[in-house]
Amino acid sequence: MRILPLSHARDLPIWQRPEALLMLMAVAMPIAFATWSALLNNFTVEVAGFDGKDIGWLHTVREIPGFLAVGVIAIIIFVREQVLALVSLILLGVATALTAQFPSLTGILTITMLSSIGYHYYETVNQSLQLQWLPKDRAPRMLGVLLSIGAGGTLVAYGAIVLTWRAFDLSYDLVYWVSGGITAVVACVAFFAYPQFESPHPQVKKMILRRRYWLYYLLQFMSGARRQIFIVFAGFMMVERYGLSVDQMTLLFMSTLVVNMVTAPLVGRAVGRFGERWALIFEYTGLTIVFVLYAGLYVYDWGVVVACGLFMMNNVFFSLALAIKTYFQKIASPGDIAPTAAVAFTINHIAAVFLPAGLGYLWLTSPISVYVAAAAMALVSLGLSTLVPRHPVEGHETILAPALAPAE
Repeated sequence: MRILPLSHARDLPIWQRPEALLMLMAVAMPIAFATWSALLNNFTVEVAGFDGKDIGWLHTVREIPGFLAVGVIAIIIFVREQVLALVSLILLGVATALTAQFPSLTGILTITMLSSIGYHYYETVNQSLQLQWLPKDRAPRMLGVLLSIGAGGTLVAYGAIVLTWRAFDLSYDLVYWVSGGITAVVACVAFFAYPQFESPHPQVKKMILRRRYWLYYLLQFMSGARRQIFIVFAGFMMVERYGLSVDQMTLLFMSTLVVNMVTAPLVGRAVGRFGERWALIFEYTGLTIVFVLYAGLYVYDWGVVVACGLFMMNNVFFSLALAIKTYFQKIASPGDIAPTAAVAFTINHIAAVFLPAGLGYLWLTSPISVYVAAAAMALVSLGLSTLVPRHPVEGHETILAPALAPAE
């Protein structure tokens, strides 16, 4: 793998440029991860006999590597970020392929830990590469395109499950093997097919915490806490409360992905036009309403159709979180992107380590309380988003920056 300055990438064929590699990885990752997610609730309930407590512990274990994502800083001292991203993607694929081989609580937790290391280390480095490789004026639009491409990869995985699961009486074992194998193979091909792109701004290879990034850190923390409640319990509720089967759950995921494929590029353009401040305010207002309505499902029992609608709306609002990335890109020193991405990913997963297990016990007695907690978190995030300037730049990171947080 030859090293090529990023400024020379325009001389390469279109398929071999940095944007093309980001797109290829955006397709490859969800083939394994989306399949794992689509089958997880049914696999754990039908095969492993999980209850709310067990699923909470599984997601707590799954998020531990995210909490330890700051370790990426130590690894990139010896391994280039691009190489680490592709190796992590291979690990994700291999671990996904082996998931159904361990249908017990201990086995599932172990293989989940391995796949999670691959997923979280890939995501940490991928976010860093996106912000380094994409110019600021095009970043919101390109991030929206990458979201849409990732949704397309997920849609392919979901479509294959829906069309073949019952028609060919597929097993969890076969589906996990195929999806994980595809991701691992694509990552291996990308490893050898692309040069290593050298960013013009050397990255700081040590952990840094800067006072002027405090709002970015808080937004990441709240985003992680709020998202965990949805990831862990929204899908689980559809199986436990409404009895959706594998193909029905996958069809729900597919419908959500189709909506995301259409809206993600529009979301990117909207962030570019209206700015991160208004995008985040809109996102958190919508999420507060959605979580309140989720709680209402247990009071008024509006039925599975309403539950599915809320599930889809939640995902659309979550796509606006790309505004947090572009907000940081605008306020960051160029050399801070890689170490801060790792630190932010760890901060994003602090709550993820204890929330799933803790709320899993609460779920057994009061599912309503779980969604009320999520709505409260969305409200806190809404308050924080009002501190984002209309035009954030280095030295003006928040509306309070001139008085309270001078640039370091």
